[in-house]
Amino acid sequence: MPDDDEPITIDTRKGGSGPVRPRRQPAQEPQEIPVRADRSGGARLPGPRSTAPHSAASAAQPGGDSTRMMPAGPRGPRGPQRPARPARPARPRRRKRTWLRVLIVIVLIIALWIGLLVWAGLSAWGKVTKVDALPSGNRPAGGKGTNVLLVGSDSRAGLTSAQGRALGTGGSSVGGGTGRTDSIMVLHMPDSGKPTLVSFPRDSWVSIPGHGQGKINSAFTIGGPKLLVQTIEQASGLRMDNYMEIGFGGFAGVVDSVGGVRMCLKQDVNDKDAHINLKKGCQVLDGKNALGYVRSRHAFATGDLARAEHQREFLGALMKKIASPSNLLLPWKLKSIGSAGAKGVAVDKGMSPIQALKIMWALKGISNGGVSVQVPIANPNYFVAGQSAVLWDKTRALQLFDDLNNDRPVTAPTTGS
Repeated sequence: MPDDDEPITIDTRKGGSGPVRPRRQPAQEPQEIPVRADRSGGARLPGPRSTAPHSAASAAQPGGDSTRMMPAGPRGPRGPQRPARPARPARPRRRKRTWLRVLIVIVLIIALWIGLLVWAGLSAWGKVTKVDALPSGNRPAGGKGTNVLLVGSDSRAGLTSAQGRALGTGGSSVGGGTGRTDSIMVLHMPDSGKPTLVSFPRDSWVSIPGHGQGKINSAFTIGGPKLLVQTIEQASGLRMDNYMEIGFGGFAGVVDSVGGVRMCLKQDVNDKDAHINLKKGCQVLDGKNALGYVRSRHAFATGDLARAEHQREFLGALMKKIASPSNLLLPWKLKSIGSAGAKGVAVDKGMSPIQALKIMWALKGISNGGVSVQVPIANPNYFVAGQSAVLWDKTRALQLFDDLNNDRPVTAPTTGS
């Protein structure tokens, strides 16, 4: 029924149909303003609502997007916000952690290996005899480099009577300054450059301090290592920094512990006194045959001079074999070599394990570009005081010693005659 309060419009135009009531405008429904949840959990009101009406399509579409933001001007102030979280550090990759573990394991293995090598070396060093070999008092001034007196004695220390007979060295043990020296050599280790190994023929006729003149090896028999060092220093003018002696048993034991040493013999070597009968050519010498070879002099025309040369050659080859990775880098092998050699080795009291290692390394260098010589000889059959001896070429010998004392290349020949 029409509302009486509504105004009535009368159409007075010709053909009008009478009063016309105005159309009722559809009631405007209240608009729901969407509210978006704030991160902090509270409600956030949008800015001022735009006066633009919704599109008809949007209003008529059931289930329309109730979270759709209406166009608005600047937003009002936000509610309280949570402080920003610090950025998490990037996690290390699994591959990096794996390589770190592998590296730690490798370092531990290397440390253990080095520890075993040190243990093997020190274990053998503890069995080496220490002797008072270096004299005091009036001695030559030290020159350049380091000089080491190397002595091969006939000491049977560490050998039983049966072992002595098997090696052809006799039965009972001798030594302690009462034995003899089959080889006398000086190893010169320069401050820079290659080492030099010099043989002093054991029958060299020299002055022995306090005992007149005689063969150089008699100094060892009379007064042991200390008198031998004094004799060498007085005859050469070279100051000895260290002393090392190896006996029969230690020499043969070391050779056997490394599985023998390969040598190429230039001729047959048949020497009943040395208890060997070796054929010409390349072959591996075991401890017994190696000891006989470096002791033999009757099988060679030049006698003691040939023996000294063979001793230098063999010593360089032996040290090269010892220093091979298969022997030097295996702790159990190094311990075996050291224990075998320590039975017949004596060194001066001041020598350290590090110094001993340097000496061995320098001896290895003799067979790898080092210099091997002997004191120049004027007369290998010098007859004096009713006995045959070796007389040095004094001029050339003194030149050799002066070259060594000043780290100059030696001028002496490789063989003396």
